[in-house]
Amino acid sequence: MATQVTTPRWTAAGRFGDLTLNLLRLVAAYMFWQHGAQKLLGWFTDRPPVPAAEYLTLRGLAGWLEFVGGVLLFVGLFTRPVAFLLAGEMAVAYWLVHVGGQGAALSPLMNGGETAVLYCFVWLFVAAVGPGSFSLDAALRHRPGARFVVVDA
Repeated sequence: MATQVTTPRWTAAGRFGDLTLNLLRLVAAYMFWQHGAQKLLGWFTDRPPVPAAEYLTLRGLAGWLEFVGGVLLFVGLFTRPVAFLLAGEMAVAYWLVHVGGQGAALSPLMNGGETAVLYCFVWLFVAAVGPGSFSLDAALRHRPGARFVVVDA
């Protein structure tokens, strides 16, 4: 029989794991949504929004993914697949915009890609561990008599 050894310090820190996961998801999703609103609506920036005719370009698609994905992650709905999709978007953005557009500098500090790299790994983390308890996914998973179940395996 295996025994689990914990110290009081790590036990106390573990109590805040779900809280910090929820805060990470909420804050990062809100900031990510702002990037989408910036591209699509021209909010939070002095740059003009993507014209409607360009919604199917890479910049327009990124705006839609960030806007809709940010909302879905904020409320915690379809969290794992959305987070995985957005991690992929950020990886593509890093390689196409920052590495490809900045003279092939691989260092995020040299090519301005720190935000893309951080979002990529934050969303990979959220995709791996799930949304946390304060999410629609968690509420739907525990609702009695639910017609569908959000699998969190």
